Amino acid sequence: MSANDFRGVDVVVLGEPLVEISTHGPITAGIDCRLGVSGDVVNTAAAAVAAGAQVAVITRVSRDELGTAVIDRLAEMGADTRFVRRDDSFQGMYVQYADPLGERQFCYARGGSAASRLSPDDLPEGLLENAGAVLVSGIAAALSATARTAVLEAARRSQRFVYDPNYRQRLTTPQEAGAVLREIAPHCALVTPSAPHECATLLGTESPAEAAALLRAAGAGAVAVTCGATGVHVDTVHWQPAFPAPAVVDQTGAGDVFAGTVTARLALGDDLRTAVRLGAAAASLAVGGAGGSGGIAPLDVVRTHAASHSGVSA
Repeated sequence: MSANDFRGVDVVVLGEPLVEISTHGPITAGIDCRLGVSGDVVNTAAAAVAAGAQVAVITRVSRDELGTAVIDRLAEMGADTRFVRRDDSFQGMYVQYADPLGERQFCYARGGSAASRLSPDDLPEGLLENAGAVLVSGIAAALSATARTAVLEAARRSQRFVYDPNYRQRLTTPQEAGAVLREIAPHCALVTPSAPHECATLLGTESPAEAAALLRAAGAGAVAVTCGATGVHVDTVHWQPAFPAPAVVDQTGAGDVFAGTVTARLALGDDLRTAVRLGAAAASLAVGGAGGSGGIAPLDVVRTHAASHSGVSA
């Protein structure tokens, strides 16, 4: 492809889409389930599209009907699927269910999946360099050695790279995830860790301000530490309070919606504070829908929600 083929791409997202099987009860034979398509790369792509960006997805999916369902869902959301490759390995998936206490739990089947075979060969020359921003999470870096190399290569080649550490205990160790974070930080325009647990695990501090200072010292251009239902600590100087959620149905993917919205708005010219404010508003609306992308709101709705509320005090 020539450079002209990449014009108009505002945001590139790289990662693993997953087939989602969800149920409201424990896993048992005969229970009713809902089939969907999710994963952080799907959720962030959907949020970035809703925020007004032209979004391209880089990933690998299986050659069977499940892989086709993933591609069809991405296209339905408005994402550019030209850079999705078919692979002979299986399609990654997970089961979302409720434990005996009613808490949401996740059971994954992803080791050796199609997307785990991502490599630098999947990164078209010129796409990352010409995009307004590239968004990747630590989940992609933890899939395999080749996927980690692809993530680091993407960071080096992007003009604006956004990294969400998105630490997952089942995929990697704190030491490995922390090492990737430190290696990738100098290439990042923005890092979006969560506090307190992720910051404590990867950076050794529960303090959002200290975490932001550590990542800035490591070379990150900016840091937005998400603090759950209280708000977002931006660098070391700004606090963005959270917005009230009109309804809470499923909190899955709220962090992905934040990251996708912020990345899109930065790529489209918003300053960091404005982008974070819209990201926080979008995340508060997203929890009102089922699944990682079921509650994503259009940009005009997000703007209205942000303008109607000053935010919840920390």
